Formats: sequence, C-alpha cells, structure tokens
Amino acid sequence: MTAKTLDDLLQEGVAGRHVLVRSDLNVPLDDGTVTDDGRIRASLPVITALADAGARVIVMAHLGRPQGQADPKYSLRPAADRMAELSGRDVRLADDVTGDSAREQAAAMSDGDILLLENVRFDPRETSKADADRETLAAEMAALTGEHGAYVDDAFGAVHRRHASVYDIAGRLPSYQGALVARELDVLSRLTGDPDRPYVVVLGGSKVSDKLAVIDNLMERADTLLIGGGMLFTFLKAQGHEVGASLLEEDQVPVVTEYLRRAQDGGCRIVLPTDIVMASGFAADADHEVLPVNRLTAGAHGEKAIGLDIGPETRAAFGEEIRGAHTVFWNGPMGVFEFEAFAHGTRTVAEALTESQGLTVVGGGDSAAAVRTLGFEDSQFGHISTGGGASLEYLEGKTLPGVSALETAPAAGQAGAGA
Repeated sequence: MTAKTLDDLLQEGVAGRHVLVRSDLNVPLDDGTVTDDGRIRASLPVITALADAGARVIVMAHLGRPQGQADPKYSLRPAADRMAELSGRDVRLADDVTGDSAREQAAAMSDGDILLLENVRFDPRETSKADADRETLAAEMAALTGEHGAYVDDAFGAVHRRHASVYDIAGRLPSYQGALVARELDVLSRLTGDPDRPYVVVLGGSKVSDKLAVIDNLMERADTLLIGGGMLFTFLKAQGHEVGASLLEEDQVPVVTEYLRRAQDGGCRIVLPTDIVMASGFAADADHEVLPVNRLTAGAHGEKAIGLDIGPETRAAFGEEIRGAHTVFWNGPMGVFEFEAFAHGTRTVAEALTESQGLTVVGGGDSAAAVRTLGFEDSQFGHISTGGGASLEYLEGKTLPGVSALETAPAAGQAGAGA
C-alpha cells in the first residue's frame, strides 16, 4: 500500500481540525542557543502549509536523549523560539507531552495556531520496548486532536525508530507522509535503484563499525568508495600499516580485510588515503605534520601521533573522483572539522560536491553540520538529508518503521482515530 501524502490531506480539508505533526527538531545547542537551524527550516514548510490552510497544528519532536526524564537542558524552548523567528508566527510550547498543559493548550487552539509539545522523550513511554507502553502514549497523543484529527510524519530523522510518536501513533489516526519525508525517500531511492554513473560514495566519521552494513550494501551498487575520517585507520591497519594512536577498531580489521579482498575481486573500487595529517594530540592547536600512510609513526611524535585529517595528496585525489561522478553520496567528515587545522579534508569534499554536475547528496548528521559550519549553503548541494541514521539504514536496505507504519495507517474517517 502507498502512503497518503500531505497533498491528500490538504485536499480533504484541514480547516478547524487538529493535526499532529511529527517534526525533526533535534538541533545542536550551545548554552540554550540553536547553532544549526537546518532541521527547523526543513520542518517549517509542512507546518506552515497546514496552518495556512486553517489547521490547528500540534507539533511533536525530540531533542537529545533525556532518558525519559524532564531535563531542562533538553527542553524544546530554544527550538520553539527559533521556529517563531523563522516563521513570523506565534509558536506556543506546552509544559509537558500529553499532560494537563498539552491538553489545555490543545483544546484552546484556534484555526492556524501552532502548538509545540515538550520533548516527547521526556516521557519514558516514547522509547519503551514494551508495545503496551508506547501504545498508551500514542492514544494520549491522538486524544489531543479530538474527533477529526490527523497525523503527518515529517520527521525523516526519526523514521528508523519504533517510537510512539513515529510508529504507534500512525495506527491511531488517519496518517500522511510529510513533504520532507517524501523528498528524502525519493532521493535515497535514486541512490539504491539505478543511479547515474559513475556513482561515488564518500564515507567518513569515527567508527567503521557504525557503517559496516551500509558498506556491505553499497559495495554492490556504487562504483567507488572513498574512505576518510577516523574509520580509515582500521582500513590502513588491514593493509598492514601502523597507525600510531589514531582511532582504531582492532576487532573490525578482519571484516575490513574481507571488504578489501572483495574490491580486488571485481567489486567496487575502495580508495584509501595516501597521506594523513598526524598530530601530537587531540587539540585545536596540536602540533601536526603530513605523513605518507606507510610512515605514519615516523614523524616527530612517533607511536603517540594521532591522525586527525586526510592529507593534501588525498584531498586532491578525492576531489577529482567526486567532480567526475554523476552521483555522489557523502556521509561522515574526513577529519576533525571542528578544529580549523584539521578541517581541510572535509572542506575539500564539500567544495568538490558543489562543483559536481551530478546528483550530490549529503547524508545528514555530522556531514550536514560540517557543511554549514564551514560556510556552505544548503542550495549548493543537490540534497542535504535531515536524517543521518535513517539515511544509512535505508541504504542498508532495512525497513524503516515510521515509513511502513504510514503505509498501513487507517484511512480518513476510519473508526478509532482518537481512541
């Protein structure tokens, strides 16, 4: 069954109806200030479209991992304030998820109003492994909408979670796929279907163990894998190189060795760095030098040296591969981009993507934060995903609970919507 869309809901009519919208407002904060509002900006089109059509919009979202406790540092207040600034609308914030404040404010809403519930993860039932707990919370969420409510899932960053506000709620209300989720699925399906070639995948980040399944799956689809970030040292170790004090997952060396063997036997090309920026320690002002991969411990800091970025020779090679591709997917920074001295590899990859004439997809998470931190505009890329983990699980070939739930959700007018 195909999920119904936001357009379907708008055509049915939303004026005077309460509509629950699951958005992704899991934004980085610094002392209560939103430092990257990309996810808020991406969420606003659906929220404002519903409000403009006269819906009474109740937004649900999470922030961080408060472990089922109402922790002020994970409050959605900064997100609500930023939503109000960007939209030019009043955005009220309930004091709880489905408690007295949420119920009273939902009941008092007028057409076009926007209410944001407090962090859904303040309620331990949101992430409970017990179906009954999540279903009870979902019923309380649905009850906020009254007799003619509806649910829109526009939080792609959470669709890989079997949580109450993502999965269970879809069985309680007529449910629809938000425009952001639809866009994400459309782009990712192009990466796993029949992408324009050459198809280059750039993988970075800290741990190779986080990306084993996606590497395994993409080796059957991509033409070239470019490996950077902390995960590259496990690959170099598998080739017999010494990596000093660099991040290394020794237990994954056999798995990586098998990937390298598969590549040699005719699978996709795996391109590894040929030089690394090795530093005296993990610090922004650490002394550092560029060394070839076969001499990473031969520099001034010997076995204590730690690799924090790819070197200039590798940057040039990676850039050439990316610019020559017709499809590029990038997930994970090439180095510690938060430190200027070690941001050159990540910046080079981003610049190469902006110069590519093909489809370029930035796979959310740290990659999305990196391009914005380094001064790039979202419009310079074909697509910036709002869901790092969800993107990877889709590319692994996994079923996403939040997506499948929409495909089996009750139709409009079906009994039990607010039960």
